[in-house]
Amino acid sequence: MTNPSAQAAALPRIGVEEEFLLVDRTSRTPVGSAASVVKRARDRLAGRVGPEILTDMLETRTRPVVDLLGLRAELTELRAGVAGAAGEAGCLALASGTAPLASRGGQELTDEARYRRIADRYGPLVTAESGIGVCGCHVHLEVADREEAVRLGNRLRPWLPTLQSLAANSPFHCGRDSGYASWRFMRWAQLPGAGPAPFLADAAAYDLLVDRLVGSGMLVDRRTVYWHCRPNEHWPTLEVRVADVCTDLDTVLLLAGLLRGLAAALLTDVRQGVPAPEISDALLRAAHWRSARDGLAGHGLDPASGTPRPAVELVEDLLAKAAPALAAAGELDLVRELWTSQQAAGCGAARQRAVFARRGSLADVVDEVALRADA
Repeated sequence: MTNPSAQAAALPRIGVEEEFLLVDRTSRTPVGSAASVVKRARDRLAGRVGPEILTDMLETRTRPVVDLLGLRAELTELRAGVAGAAGEAGCLALASGTAPLASRGGQELTDEARYRRIADRYGPLVTAESGIGVCGCHVHLEVADREEAVRLGNRLRPWLPTLQSLAANSPFHCGRDSGYASWRFMRWAQLPGAGPAPFLADAAAYDLLVDRLVGSGMLVDRRTVYWHCRPNEHWPTLEVRVADVCTDLDTVLLLAGLLRGLAAALLTDVRQGVPAPEISDALLRAAHWRSARDGLAGHGLDPASGTPRPAVELVEDLLAKAAPALAAAGELDLVRELWTSQQAAGCGAARQRAVFARRGSLADVVDEVALRADA
């Protein structure tokens, strides 16, 4: 019998970054304890955990993995380590794209030179209560080089709103229901460098455009390219950035599995010279807005036709595209099982709202999305 891990290795290796909010254990409001929590967590996790731009946030980073079982093990270890460190520091770590309850004392900037430059350049977009204290889940897909990263990104553009709908997990912000499934996405979209990645001919065109945007002053540096997918500046990966951080670990696995199978199918098209579909940025923005508003429960926008369709149908289309590569890797049954469970439970936003509907308590919502040390 063929080893499933050996089969899975035929797909791109993946890595995941997750951002988490820290809240006080008693008030359940954001608290700037990242320095203490990161220090404690590094005793367990070493360099796989670090600070973020605000002191009530932190980030974890998996090692590259070859299959979804390896990803589950990495994420379980990281989440448990962060939860334990947060508990020792008297707080909770939340897997939610936004904080359900408002900060009592305002959010503080992490004292790091690059973060200060970003705050100076973008002002209230970063530092105000309505700034970028939001948490995402970023999936890295291994590629051969930057050329392949740009060409894969061109082909991923139409599929990203559908993946975004799966991971919508931020309906509440500062004590109210935003009316969106992913309020994180809407807040992040305020930043100058955010939005759909432009369709670009090759890596040279990517580098020329980014250099000009940095030269214009709109971007602080090349890392403030906040497009929905981008070649990473340090690693041979394409980084996909449309998802909220997910409370349910299975949602992360589903997201990563679909992306990995889809990337394998699209990379075959890249290597065979199949032309990429050129979808307008305006239509992609409409599709992303629709995904942010409705999540998995409503309709998404089919970028190819420009017409609304049930979000679950769009996921089925994506799964059909990814299925041959997933089957070859021995992961199709697992991904289908994860998708069936996701349909039954709904996206994270629906689950948060269900918790709130039971007793009308955002404190209950906070407890629902908190990481557990025994995860």
